[in-house]
Amino acid sequence: MNNRWRLAQAAEKRWWQHYLSGQEVNEYLLQKKAYWQRILHAFSIDLPPKARVLDAGCGPAGIFIALEQQRVMAIDPLLTAYDTLDHFDRSWYSWVDFQESTLEKWSTNMPFPWVFCLNAINHVADLELAIRHLTEVTAQDGQLLLTVDVHRSSWLKGIFRAIPGDILHPHQHGQADYLERLRKMGWTIRQVETLKTGTIFDYIGIYATRSDRAIEDEG
Repeated sequence: MNNRWRLAQAAEKRWWQHYLSGQEVNEYLLQKKAYWQRILHAFSIDLPPKARVLDAGCGPAGIFIALEQQRVMAIDPLLTAYDTLDHFDRSWYSWVDFQESTLEKWSTNMPFPWVFCLNAINHVADLELAIRHLTEVTAQDGQLLLTVDVHRSSWLKGIFRAIPGDILHPHQHGQADYLERLRKMGWTIRQVETLKTGTIFDYIGIYATRSDRAIEDEG
């Protein structure tokens, strides 16, 4: 998996460079901010001012760009690579503390009441460890919004697992696979929405609450 993850990370860098090359900076960021606001509305999430928020796997234009009233920690293993992009400048976001790290290695002694992991969980090297750490950094009764591409058919899922048909994503799973992993870690699923329907993948959002069984039952 480590080799597949390293290939995926290299491909991720190239993808962002290509994707953003033809987009005007201000227009892209305005569209992206509006998109994140629609996502929050879809799950009826109304963040209090100054709330502590984690944006796990933030990318160069994660939900942190739409949370000017909150105190955001944004982590991503490719932040140094994003620094080379015209569309990303850490100095634009005074309310954000950026830290370059994988989700598997990052930790905190002050868990967050609000955690976002958006289009990132299937990019990690170790899925089980990443979900465990995502749980550990969420406060008791904290809220998680996770979005991810999921396979629509089980037979294509098997093919994509066997061959690198989707190089950006080391992990190939269906909706039920992610829900099962979250529930095993003690998460209570509050809402699941299909945000985009595709031929091979659906892009879904999972809104969950960390219950008092999280971590303890696994320990």
